[in-house]
Amino acid sequence: MEEQTLLQDARRGNLEAFNQLVLIHQNHAYSFAYRMLGEEEGAADAAQQAFLSAYRHLNELRGESFRSWLLRIVANACLDELRRRKRRPSVSLDDLAAGEEDDRSDESLSILADPTEGPESAAVRSDLRRSIEDCLSLLPPDQRATVLLVDVHALEYGEAARALRVALGTVKSRVARARADLRDCLRAKGELPPQARRLESEAHA
Repeated sequence: MEEQTLLQDARRGNLEAFNQLVLIHQNHAYSFAYRMLGEEEGAADAAQQAFLSAYRHLNELRGESFRSWLLRIVANACLDELRRRKRRPSVSLDDLAAGEEDDRSDESLSILADPTEGPESAAVRSDLRRSIEDCLSLLPPDQRATVLLVDVHALEYGEAARALRVALGTVKSRVARARADLRDCLRAKGELPPQARRLESEAHA
């Protein structure tokens, strides 16, 4: 069943249709929340609360995709939680890269991916992914949220601006700053991927 049909049915109170939307988008919601909050329980809670909020406010969805609207709810929930933690620290974002590798998401930042790269050892890919996650955790929350929306979840700049309730120019500047900081961080770790090195060389040519 097409997503638009599911959305229409869910708006009429069809819980099964909404559950299908949850199944389609739950990985996006959890992946975003995990990278923002840095721990599984908080990410699961944020994703669950976002879906509950989305269900209650389905009739307010106008002129954008369900995914971008849902990510807006998740993003704001995560930013609110990080502000709360700043007032009352409880979990360190340094824990973001901790733990065993899992199947939370196969997404990676588009600016760091190399489409020409052939199969490499799982260990090398795993190390790079951990380094990316670690560098993401060091970004300020507003930059992290913005670059996740744009480069991981593929929202347009305008969609990200609406999701974060900021100006378009603010989104562009945050993404540029975040990308630069991520490249610097990965370079310091000796983990800068080939495509990112090529982009850097072209920028200084």
